[in-house]
Amino acid sequence: MTDCKSLCELYQSCTPITVYLMIGSRGEFKLMSVKEQISADLKEAMKARDQVRIDTLRSTVSAFTYKRVEKGVELTDEEEIAVLQKQVKQRNDSIAEYTKGNRPELAEKEVRERDILAKYLPAQKSEEEIRTIVKEVLQSLPADGRNQGAVMKAVMPRVKGLADGNLVRQLVGEELQKS
Repeated sequence: MTDCKSLCELYQSCTPITVYLMIGSRGEFKLMSVKEQISADLKEAMKARDQVRIDTLRSTVSAFTYKRVEKGVELTDEEEIAVLQKQVKQRNDSIAEYTKGNRPELAEKEVRERDILAKYLPAQKSEEEIRTIVKEVLQSLPADGRNQGAVMKAVMPRVKGLADGNLVRQLVGEELQKS
């Protein structure tokens, strides 16, 4: 049986992606992948008869399966997160379209689905944290090489999976105008 100290050490060594824990039949702890956590939550949603969660989690499991078949091998944690981010982005795009088309009931459903999926993503960086990174990158670039493309190319690898690309683009534009 794993004691609390070694569990804490294990947790601290994990990336933000692998934060879910599962207790085995013999009392040992093991890390769950995002897909495993979603599958477990899907079972709970079925027991609770929560149709919106069921539909959302089923579509996500389907997206994982589609990506795995497309790739031909099991997905890594980073690839699972990328699939989730794509699902959240699709929901955000749908929300914008439904709102623009004056369909608030459909937009509300998409908001609920997005919120369900967002809990499986790593914590997003705040606007100030992103702005700090953008400023650091701007300082490191020569004055003649400061354009939107160059800054985005340097910033995006540092915030991959931790920030929305549209927000980063907006902040890069603002900081470029200031400098």
